[in-house]
Amino acid sequence: MPNIANLLKSEIARVARREVRAETKGLKQAIAPYRAQIAELKRRTRELEQQVNRLGRVAKKTAASAGPEGDTGSRNLRFSAKGLAAQRKRLGLSAQAFGALIGASGQSVYKWEEGKTRPRAKHLPAIASLRTIGKKEAAARLASLER
Repeated sequence: MPNIANLLKSEIARVARREVRAETKGLKQAIAPYRAQIAELKRRTRELEQQVNRLGRVAKKTAASAGPEGDTGSRNLRFSAKGLAAQRKRLGLSAQAFGALIGASGQSVYKWEEGKTRPRAKHLPAIASLRTIGKKEAAARLASLER
């Protein structure tokens, strides 16, 4: 004759499994849509990250082609130490006077001409504007600054 304790134990285990299965069935049904939503969100996230990467590469290319000033609409201003020295001599100005016209010191102009340093971006437009003037206009601008 089988042991009553073993029968009781096996019956309790069977009933417990049945109860757990009934409880988990509802949870599994509730989880299924969440899993689908998570998978869809992962796909969307991956697509958006790819778009961000593509846009970042395009932005880098456009920034590189636009130059250091970006898309401000200004042309690229170049600087040459020899060109600056030649320009100053063409206008017949001392380094101090040339610096006064562009808003810098004479010492800065000397260092720029020697190639030891480069002018800051704020000085480049002023230097470029002096390329188009002659000696008389330079003298007139200098006289107006000294007043």
